[in-house]
Amino acid sequence: MIRLFDFSFALLGLVFGFPVLLLLTIIGLFDTGSPIFRQERVGRHQKPFTLVKFRTMRPETASVASHLANSDDITQFGQFLRKTKLDELPQLWNVLKGEMSLVGPRPCLFNQSELIHERQERKVFEARPGITGLAQVNEIDMSTPALLAETDQRMIESLTLSAYFSYILQTVLGKGRGDRIR
Repeated sequence: MIRLFDFSFALLGLVFGFPVLLLLTIIGLFDTGSPIFRQERVGRHQKPFTLVKFRTMRPETASVASHLANSDDITQFGQFLRKTKLDELPQLWNVLKGEMSLVGPRPCLFNQSELIHERQERKVFEARPGITGLAQVNEIDMSTPALLAETDQRMIESLTLSAYFSYILQTVLGKGRGDRIR
């Protein structure tokens, strides 16, 4: 049932959001010269997939978790995208393809070994990674791997249709700030 909602909402979001996606892509071209950011992430069953987002950091920034990145690497337009969470819109493509869900644990990088270990212990990789979830709306990010994995597990074990819509609504209404930047 949730996969049906994921697919439907992602398709509708991409179709009706196309003008916004196009505008943000054009502005991003002027901002960084490379508006789309692709990065290999850990997916369901620990299979790699390529996550797609709008670029918020300078193209030469090292590929590390956000909490390890330098705040000076974020562009002004990138700050706007992060604050409004518009940088996440291209992930609707990942949702449409079935690599992600709208709601699930945020996909981590393969070099985040502590978080991967914590998630393996709690069977978090059984679920599709998501754009938002319980951890995100409660401002728990990848800088606290054990707490994040525990929160992800709790969300997965208690995810109902009502909670699914609640996390999406809370995210759209601005709850949660995303990953901290040092």
